[in-house]
Amino acid sequence: MGSSGSGKSTFARKLSGITGLPFVSLDAMFWKPGWVESGKAEFRERLTEVALQPGWIMDGNFPSHLVELRRDACDTLIWFDLSRMTCMLGIMKRIVGSYGRVRPEMAEGCPEKIDFEFFHYVWTYRQQQRPKLLEYFAGLRADQSLVCFTDRIQADEYLTRVEHEQSRASIH
Repeated sequence: MGSSGSGKSTFARKLSGITGLPFVSLDAMFWKPGWVESGKAEFRERLTEVALQPGWIMDGNFPSHLVELRRDACDTLIWFDLSRMTCMLGIMKRIVGSYGRVRPEMAEGCPEKIDFEFFHYVWTYRQQQRPKLLEYFAGLRADQSLVCFTDRIQADEYLTRVEHEQSRASIH
């Protein structure tokens, strides 16, 4: 979880590749072609089906849309708590690199675009969304872990550790 532009999708795809757990994008589940939102019942059904699977790497936020299902089913929650500027630069880089094309974690028919409402969402994310996430994290159980990255170097180091642990486990 974390702001758009923080690198969470790239991280989630890499973690999926290392662990072999399926990558699940909430954006791909939520959006329909043409940037049309799914209805709450439809999204709940899709999310429930995935959350009940034995393992996954789920990328996305949607704190106001039924994410208790995901929180209750996960063993580890990874939070990208990066600065506003890092995230703004991340979305700018993403737009430049994929403008007019559908990114791998997005739904078909939802090409990258310039969206000033989205820029505002990212700009105000720490003030508007971060407090909601902190409340959400307070609902984690004692048997669940919260991993927080405040920069991308920490995320890269985490992936390196997991990859090392995976290769050691496969040797034994």
